[in-house]
Amino acid sequence: MTDMTGLRAWLLTDTPQSRTQARMASLYQGWLAFRRNPMAMFGLAILIALLAIAALAPWIAPHDPFHQDLAARLHPLGTPGHPLGTDSLGRDILSRLIYGSRITLYIVTLVALIAPLAGLIMGTVSGYLGGWVDMVLMRITDIFLAFPRLVLALAFVAALGAGIENAVLAIALTAWPPYARIARAETLTLRNADFISAVRLQGAGPVRIITRHIWPLCISSLIVRVTLDMAGIILAAAGLGFLGLGAQPPSPEWGAMISEGRRFILDHWWVATMPGLAIFTVSLAFNLLGDGLRDVLDPKGEK
Repeated sequence: MTDMTGLRAWLLTDTPQSRTQARMASLYQGWLAFRRNPMAMFGLAILIALLAIAALAPWIAPHDPFHQDLAARLHPLGTPGHPLGTDSLGRDILSRLIYGSRITLYIVTLVALIAPLAGLIMGTVSGYLGGWVDMVLMRITDIFLAFPRLVLALAFVAALGAGIENAVLAIALTAWPPYARIARAETLTLRNADFISAVRLQGAGPVRIITRHIWPLCISSLIVRVTLDMAGIILAAAGLGFLGLGAQPPSPEWGAMISEGRRFILDHWWVATMPGLAIFTVSLAFNLLGDGLRDVLDPKGEK
């Protein structure tokens, strides 16, 4: 208990003795602020549960998600051995939802790594260099922003071919422009700051200034935007799967499961409703998490 009290006092000190202590104290104070938001904590709990389900899928799924049993097709909710029923091929819906969480996390993770990084590079280079570079890069960004994201993703997937990797690439190619706009706006406010001028006078070049001094100050805004965009990314991936352009059968992707279940929506509603509820729950969790992070990371917000 004494050690925990000492650690807490070390983290909450107003006079940190090192850069590491200052960073740890900032993270801890951010966590305390985040923890005071019950809805954000609820979203975080859902996402932690999703990660656990995806990691433990082979051990917690009651059945093989690809096993077909036509004698057990379209069993309703509460059927012994199939708590969420079965689909038109007799496959266990619960098991397919559990394995489908892996596909959802795979898509979300790749898009969250590709799109913000591309937008960060584009936006900071544009904002720092200015001139014709800024004009060209921002006009390219405007072209991407002129099209609805799902329509543009459909065009890219149609050109690249159906498949989960191509779907990820298409979603990432349509998701980066908002990050570029945010990074550019942040860079425009920072490039003439006194500390940037001091670093420039010390001989730092544009690459070092952008990567070492501007990028770290843009990260918090991008993190908030990424978490708030995750719901849209999940819906875009589900939409591509629904149209048959994402993960291909018999992959247990949630959008493809809804597409299959729409044929039975009136008589066997659970086939499409269960994956729909899964998409809704995960999208809601990301929105709640993003809202909580915005309150914590917004430098203008009340602490």
